[in-house]
Amino acid sequence: MSDGIKPVTIVMVEDDEGHARLIEKNIRRAGVNNEIKAFTDGTSALEFLFGEDGSGAVSAGRQLLVLLDLNLPDMTGIDILGKIKSNEHLKRSPVVVLTTTDDTREIQRCYDLGANVYITKPVNYEGFANAIRQLGLFFSVIQIPETD
Repeated sequence: MSDGIKPVTIVMVEDDEGHARLIEKNIRRAGVNNEIKAFTDGTSALEFLFGEDGSGAVSAGRQLLVLLDLNLPDMTGIDILGKIKSNEHLKRSPVVVLTTTDDTREIQRCYDLGANVYITKPVNYEGFANAIRQLGLFFSVIQIPETD
């Protein structure tokens, strides 16, 4: 890593523990060793991203990539996506929606709100594992801006 480049923290919001383990394992298999902050609900993820004061300023200067499931126990991933993309400190953070939902209206809504990538989780294990490995390779080459 060259001077001046800060490490990217991957914020994973996934309530299914099996999916979360599979995602992390296959991201690691792709050679991505970045810190992964895992959250099983939207409330705790938003507390991390926005800080105690709720402004999002706590994230200023960090490089974040959000891996977001849409189906969470306490709120929808769409709500989280909307909050991230409407916040001045977080709006440039890439958000990758990774979900079982393949409804075209939901896909369009996510892109309209500012999602950078929308991936539908394959149903079978090997397909899912392969998709995550490819996502890990993608993570290893993309450029991520710092939050303001």
